Amino acid sequence: MNDTDRRAGSETTDLASAVVTAQIPLKPAAGAPAKSQSGFQRWLLDGIHPEGAEGAHQKPHQHSHVWWQVMCLTGVDYFSTLGYQPGIAALAAGALSPLATLILVLLTLFGALPIYNRVARESPNGEGSISMLERLLPWWQGKLFVLCLLGFVATDFIITITLSAADAAAHLIENPYTAHLMHGKAILITLTLVFLLGAIFLKGFKEAIGIAIVLVGIYLSLNAVVMAIGLKQVFTHPALFSSWKTALFQQHTNVFAMIGVSLLLFPKLALGLSGFETGVAMMPLVKGEADDTAAMPNGRIRSTRRLLLFAAVTMSVFLLASSLVTTLLIPAEAFKEGGKANGRALAYLAHEMLGNVFGTVYDVSTILILWFAGASAMAGLINIVPRYLPRYGMAPEWTRASRPLVLVYVAVAVIITLLFKADVNAQGGAYATGVLVLMTSAAVAVTISAWKRAANKSAYGFGLIAAIFAYTTVVNVIERPDGIKIAAVFILSIVFVSLLSRVWRTTELRVTGIELDENALRFIHEAEQDKIIHIIANHPDALDEEEYRHKEHSAREDHQIPAGAPIIFMEVTVRDASDFTDQLCVQGVEVAGYRILRVEGTAVPNSIAALLLHIRDITDKRPHAYFNWTEGNPFKYLIRYVLSGKGDVAPVTREVLRKAEPDPDRRPAIHAAM
Repeated sequence: MNDTDRRAGSETTDLASAVVTAQIPLKPAAGAPAKSQSGFQRWLLDGIHPEGAEGAHQKPHQHSHVWWQVMCLTGVDYFSTLGYQPGIAALAAGALSPLATLILVLLTLFGALPIYNRVARESPNGEGSISMLERLLPWWQGKLFVLCLLGFVATDFIITITLSAADAAAHLIENPYTAHLMHGKAILITLTLVFLLGAIFLKGFKEAIGIAIVLVGIYLSLNAVVMAIGLKQVFTHPALFSSWKTALFQQHTNVFAMIGVSLLLFPKLALGLSGFETGVAMMPLVKGEADDTAAMPNGRIRSTRRLLLFAAVTMSVFLLASSLVTTLLIPAEAFKEGGKANGRALAYLAHEMLGNVFGTVYDVSTILILWFAGASAMAGLINIVPRYLPRYGMAPEWTRASRPLVLVYVAVAVIITLLFKADVNAQGGAYATGVLVLMTSAAVAVTISAWKRAANKSAYGFGLIAAIFAYTTVVNVIERPDGIKIAAVFILSIVFVSLLSRVWRTTELRVTGIELDENALRFIHEAEQDKIIHIIANHPDALDEEEYRHKEHSAREDHQIPAGAPIIFMEVTVRDASDFTDQLCVQGVEVAGYRILRVEGTAVPNSIAALLLHIRDITDKRPHAYFNWTEGNPFKYLIRYVLSGKGDVAPVTREVLRKAEPDPDRRPAIHAAM
């Protein structure tokens, strides 16, 4: 539970506490459907994530698991790339595949692993590098930057679903027992797997970790058998090494040339780095230690680092072994489009070396883990929108529920599958683009963090890693522009829909709670002794006696407030207008006998409306608020209100109140004059 939630849960009228919590009818409790909803609507919107950045992962010890179990859940995405990574590496690098893979492994262990160890420490609740960068960029630029990164996240995870399903279809089609039935039906099979994935998430996917442990255990065991037999053949047939060495030196004159070309080819192998962002996203599921706190769960951080290390080392061993055996044992033409090893190099070896029965078992395990990699990606996507967009006011409230999001993601996955015709290689560029941009952003975030801590050596090291990832990203985008095109579509769609939603929701109350200090509460209770509570909205300027004397005189004259009636001024200061919801902090101050309620909020009209409703609730009286009309173009003030939280305050305040309180007799009164 975050600070806002704790404050919202503590109601008191004791002046000595100097805190009062709002009783504002913002909306029904999370997950409580409206009475007017149909049974289908209640089912569709069931399980709405609670308010706040951490969503459903707020409680540090809820549904936690030992780190290696969570590693299996992240591993269905990470380890499943063995299904297609060796074939992609062979196509991209040819005989240089083992050397290029070695470079990938070195960057994994000495680049990505240190970066994400730091990310795990700085975002232990699973927010990842995006939240680190969000904290560094205030106001609207921070929100827009996050929206762009979310576009790449969507690219990564959606393509994970479609690419994994397409590769699972390829394994099914190429199996000798099913080839005659499935040939030419790659798109249909892929769409079926996508629909099946969506159906399971619509029903509710509660046993993910248990399934993942079984799938990862079986899949890695079968891969270990295939690679052990493959390595045995390689080392017992020296001619294979001789042929490979001859091919290398025919293409490249010396070892330095090979290393140089491998470095240039490395971006094409970037799919092998896909597991780290998922690893830190799953941190809330990792069991910590008894002395862990929500602010600093050191036990959870240590366990997550073990998870990342073990996954990275395991994957590195499998990548090196798989690149070596597939390069030396599979003919080059078999990797090409239409070849039997295309997109399924290790499965090809399983059939060739161990027979069709073992090969079929391997195919089944590969199909299942690839399909479940889509499940891991779907789970990540479902957590992304509630974590950010509703908090920004950039998504409707229904996006806090899982099922509507599943329908949206399945529809997008269907479009991507049809667009790429369920081709694994064609989707590799888009997948790599999403992965690399996220890893680059993580490296940049960690570099900036180290620089701010004055850890200069670490900052230089992380900066170098960030530069490598940036170079890899740029090369990947240049060589495979489809990835950035898909990401651009996701980004533009997210930004457009988000801004449209922000405008649509801008007249919501947008306040999660109210804190009044002792003076503010006293001012209100003393004012309620009069027949009417008079509140004068004031734009703070000089904040001196002359300002308040002039404002009082004008308000009493314009609104016919009786001379002896007590008044309270209300002033709102906007901290960050790009924030959507916030808790109001109300301070009562006196200036030359004038009483003022000074409020900090995200928007002036919404803050005024929330405080008026709160005053009504704690006094059981309908307050009257007094404004002056604003001169100027209404459209200009509307834009100003959306961007800065200010604008034409009187009509917007009334509209917020009208939406928040449907009963006119209970709604605070708004008076506006010239």
